[in-house]
Amino acid sequence: MNVLGTPLALCSTEPLTGWQRDGCCNTDAADRGLHVVCAVMTEEFLAFSKAAGNDLSTPQPRYGFPGLNPGDRWCLCATRWEDARAAGFAPDVVLEATHAKALEVTRLGHLQAHAITAET
Repeated sequence: MNVLGTPLALCSTEPLTGWQRDGCCNTDAADRGLHVVCAVMTEEFLAFSKAAGNDLSTPQPRYGFPGLNPGDRWCLCATRWEDARAAGFAPDVVLEATHAKALEVTRLGHLQAHAITAET
């Protein structure tokens, strides 16, 4: 289920995202990072994340990671999104594709303040 209480929508297949690399921000007990927030990358967020020690823009071929660009959708760790929000760098989110587990880390109102529609 998503944060709106409806079935979880697809986040992205290009690039292929998700803890389970199924395009959805699903999670399971092994996902310690809670990769559940479907976020739309921005230059500002990518720079923030890199400065915080998580470089999402540089490709890592040995891990099958293409590197992200502004406009890409990606299942972010809920704590990384919340940290970015608190610092003023939160990327937009797709509520329909953001897993309900995100609400264990951030408030629905915070997510809604950065929401875009799934079609955008």
